[in-house]
Amino acid sequence: MNAGLIGIGKFVPSKVVTNKDLEARIDTSDEWIRTRTGIEERRIADENTDTSDMAYEAALDAIKNAGINAEEIGMIIVATVTPDRPFPSVATMLQERLGAKNAAAMDVSAACAGFMYGVVMAKHFVEADTYKHVLVVGVEKLSKVTDWEDRNTAVLFGDGAGAAIVSKVSEGRGILSFELGADGTGGKHLYQDRYIRMNGREVFKFAVRQMGESAVNVTEKAGLTTEDVDYLVPHQANIRIMESSRERLGLPVEKMSKSVHKYGNTSAASIPISLVDDLQEGRVKDDDIVVLVGFGGGLTWGALCIKWGK
Repeated sequence: MNAGLIGIGKFVPSKVVTNKDLEARIDTSDEWIRTRTGIEERRIADENTDTSDMAYEAALDAIKNAGINAEEIGMIIVATVTPDRPFPSVATMLQERLGAKNAAAMDVSAACAGFMYGVVMAKHFVEADTYKHVLVVGVEKLSKVTDWEDRNTAVLFGDGAGAAIVSKVSEGRGILSFELGADGTGGKHLYQDRYIRMNGREVFKFAVRQMGESAVNVTEKAGLTTEDVDYLVPHQANIRIMESSRERLGLPVEKMSKSVHKYGNTSAASIPISLVDDLQEGRVKDDDIVVLVGFGGGLTWGALCIKWGK
């Protein structure tokens, strides 16, 4: 039996920062941001809310959605590049707060592809019968590493968390295939010193190529064709990059997840946050073939092909 996502949850801060708000701070405009990124607003956590706090709320939501309790979780994997502190890990902080006393715990650093890396690791633990349930959380407080004077990056990022419970699912459903990859030679194009620094042109070229290739690759690895794909959940980084991967799969606009306009780029949290909205609004249904695909600093990338359902 395959592993699949049996429960999913999210948390986004209540504070909304619009493009108009940013116009008052830096040399930019609402029209410029919308045209180039598709972003209209983003959520920003307050100074009393850290990465682990958002992870906790999303994890509670996913655990409830899965219909399990925290003591049943065997492993916690948190994907983040903005932990509360270098150590202890966000995952161990989460283990204590959830009361998941039987869980091993670790953080993973793969930037915006982190959730995909976490889910693939969870899949292997579950299918090897090592753990029955694995909690995977993608969470970022990017506002604390964003240079709010840099017009090239300040407009892009938001805070939030998305979580999933990975467990065995019924015959034929679950994760059918995956792809993970990295190209360390591109690390210089997207990195953090004190703040996030990005060569937008180079990252854009990489993302357009890799998102499309990975989406097609996992579809073919699953023994399917692009015509079999019912829904695409791309990393919510930039609407033009997202559209390129949709076009590569030949999907109509309504078959692609889109939440970048509401939340901006939330890095490792973006795919699960967007997927929660899709499920709640009925865009993803049992037995749909769903492709998840993301890319991030490193440079890293990852994709999953899932037959949805428990």
